[in-house]
Amino acid sequence: MKITTWNVNSLTARLQHVLDWLAANPVDVLCLQELKLTDDKFPLEAIRAAGYPHCAVFGQKTYNGVAVLSRTELRDVARNIAGFEDEHSRVISATVDGPSGALRVVNGYFVNGQAPGTDKFAYKMNWLGALNQYVCGELQQHPHLVLLGDFNIAPEDRDSFDPDGLRDTIHHTREEREHFQKLLGLGLCDSFRLFEQPDRSYSWWDYRMLGYQKNRGLRIDHVLVSEALKPQVRACTIDRTPRKWKQPSDHAPVTIELG
Repeated sequence: MKITTWNVNSLTARLQHVLDWLAANPVDVLCLQELKLTDDKFPLEAIRAAGYPHCAVFGQKTYNGVAVLSRTELRDVARNIAGFEDEHSRVISATVDGPSGALRVVNGYFVNGQAPGTDKFAYKMNWLGALNQYVCGELQQHPHLVLLGDFNIAPEDRDSFDPDGLRDTIHHTREEREHFQKLLGLGLCDSFRLFEQPDRSYSWWDYRMLGYQKNRGLRIDHVLVSEALKPQVRACTIDRTPRKWKQPSDHAPVTIELG
């Protein structure tokens, strides 16, 4: 079974990219972030024609919106973090059948935030704290769980092209990294780091200053798996191919294989 996370940075602008990628990479579940469209604008017909008849969508204009596309039935769909009041569409969870039974998929577009000390950074900290509680509860109900998406956190120095120059800036702060570690402390594992990976492996590159061409990137798109699911992980890879296409998303798809 293959599950992919991809921040498409506008599904309207990148729909053909998604369809082309799925045609070449027929994964079982595709989790999208930054749809930048409302539910009524979601291209359901095109997605279904591509072989994904089951879609759970939580859209929003402008910056947010998340979705789970699946070849098989999605059950018990939940939107956003229970008990945390939020006007932004950032989290969608659903249960799908995995290699060894029910598998809970929690797809998140984590808060970007700004510099420490700003209101947006405080919102990010509060949101991450609420997410931790939510995932803790989800794990109690669903031992086989995947938390994936655009985390907007580079968890280690090796996940940044310039860890010293960017230290204590957004995505690199001690506070953000502590929240990432707290998620691992719940019993989750960074699936990408279960395997030997090439140096300077990133999933996001700035559009400006030849960011992709110079590989000035960050690894901020992650797939975390529960301890019970960890033995089933066969691979976790970043596909840089779509980042080379015309007018690409600034993020690359990250895929986990379970077996």
